[in-house]
Amino acid sequence: MNSLRFKICKVLRHRGLQTILLLILYFLLSPHLSLHTHEALYTVSVLIKDLLIWLLPITIGLFISQVVCSFHKQAPLFICTLIIFEALSNLSSVWYAYTGGHIISNLLPNLDHFDIHSNFALLWRLPFTKPNWWSPDKGAILGLIIGCIGALWKNDFLYRCIYSWKQKAEWILTHIFSKLIPLFILGFVARMHQTHMLEQMFAHYGMLLLFLFFFLGCYVFIIFLAGCNFSLITACKKMSNLLPAGAIAFSSGCSLSTMPFTISGTAKNLTNPELAKAVIPATTNIQQVGDCIANSFLCFLLYQHFFGHPPDFLTWTSFSIVFVLARFATAAVLGGAVFIMLPIYESYLSFNPEMIAIILAFNVILDPIITACNVIANGALCQIFEKVWNRVLPVEKHSSKTN
Repeated sequence: MNSLRFKICKVLRHRGLQTILLLILYFLLSPHLSLHTHEALYTVSVLIKDLLIWLLPITIGLFISQVVCSFHKQAPLFICTLIIFEALSNLSSVWYAYTGGHIISNLLPNLDHFDIHSNFALLWRLPFTKPNWWSPDKGAILGLIIGCIGALWKNDFLYRCIYSWKQKAEWILTHIFSKLIPLFILGFVARMHQTHMLEQMFAHYGMLLLFLFFFLGCYVFIIFLAGCNFSLITACKKMSNLLPAGAIAFSSGCSLSTMPFTISGTAKNLTNPELAKAVIPATTNIQQVGDCIANSFLCFLLYQHFFGHPPDFLTWTSFSIVFVLARFATAAVLGGAVFIMLPIYESYLSFNPEMIAIILAFNVILDPIITACNVIANGALCQIFEKVWNRVLPVEKHSSKTN
């Protein structure tokens, strides 16, 4: 009995299930709720979003500076090569999703944009507005500068300060805001339900998820093929080495807890197995192909659906740069990454509250699949990084640098 109770409690702690149960309860009670109650739920969601917007610039700066500082014990050339490789891999994922979005939008011409009408009124909002200079990109730049200073000077006091404040910011994200995800979604869903937007969302986005899974699978397999010199048999064999790690990531929803299995599976695929111990821990929080493709793909289609046209090249370029920089600031746990990205969607793609609610809901629902994709793709990209690193330095010269 105690074992069964423990398993039930463990399942109920999953944020996605909590969100689904809360939404079911809301839909059962919604006919009996007053308009004022719906507006109160929406007000709470907007308040959470506003607090996040204030918190995120400094949080992004702390996460990025800690990541850069954490490399101070390794060779500078290895650091630079790895960071550039991670940035380019994430950037290529974003533009792959942009291309996929264009393909889907051409295949599905019936995706007309929404006409947004809302009689909702916020009951209360923060009495002060955020200045323009307090933005995620400024936090990312400041984090890079401080991180480089800490890494080059090897200042232990500075590193301890950064790490301490980063831990506090991460605690706020994972222990406060991530627990508010169900309530955060609920307020926006209440607004969409009252304005009959939910019916339109399910009618338009159900088929898109199938295309998203197809594009994710294709990209991961292409990475394996590239790492195996496009040998189909070898690619399938090396992919099988990482499937156990992907299965654990799918069930746990956390890339960090899967790291030992990711390292083990990746090491089997490398010429220098020790390289996995240096690359995987450094890239687990940063190189998240599943997140990049899924969120960029959804952002593109949401943008077109709501505004009636796809984002132009300059808009997507500026978004992709800040998006990739922000990946260095995300925690690979449920709720951490998506909260950091929300202000970027709002600032660079002009997302409104309904769009934010939709992409947040998809992130919660798709989190196990996205996390599994992150883990498997990270192991696959390690093969490609090994090839790059072997070109930067001969094997016999760099083996001691990665141990």
